[in-house]
Amino acid sequence: MLDQFLDWLAQLPTVPLYVVLLLLSALENVFPPVPADVAVALGAFLAQRGKLSLIPLGIACWLANVVSAAAMYELGRKKGAVFFATGWPSRLLPPAAIAALQAAYAKHGMLGIFVSRFLPGVRAAVTPFAGIAGLPPWKAMLPTCVASAIWYSLLVAAGAALGLSWPAIRRLVDQTSAVLGAVGLLAVVLFLIWLIRVIKKD
Repeated sequence: MLDQFLDWLAQLPTVPLYVVLLLLSALENVFPPVPADVAVALGAFLAQRGKLSLIPLGIACWLANVVSAAAMYELGRKKGAVFFATGWPSRLLPPAAIAALQAAYAKHGMLGIFVSRFLPGVRAAVTPFAGIAGLPPWKAMLPTCVASAIWYSLLVAAGAALGLSWPAIRRLVDQTSAVLGAVGLLAVVLFLIWLIRVIKKD
């Protein structure tokens, strides 16, 4: 399925291709399974073939990703506390857990966001939870911007460094994502253990 999607993507004209890559970069913060990393790497590969411009591609995808992350932060800041205040959401994240999140973000928020933005799946959750925890916008978005800039630079650099070998690029992105995904899964497990302990103490 993914290979068919990438084949379809590679056949798009330049402008629609840019649009789709920007949308994927933005949607990753809303729906983590979106294959934004592989798609951007494909864009870098196509840039080597002269279909796209490498640096504008990286900057545009980075901006789309950051704007989307900022929107999710704002959604968490404005609606998150209300969402988790009543009903079944309050069982998932009770007041004691929110208070613990606020304390954790106040102490380690910027570093935690920076590191988490490199972890597939996890990266989508850190900015809305920063909003829920009440982290100031600059403390939430500065590490988000820096980490996303580094990540997209690496994706574009991989496409540039490996030249016209799409299988090599795809293999590198897949292997990197697998390792980071495993780290992200471990982080989620540890977070859930911590959350259960916080809830039991309440």
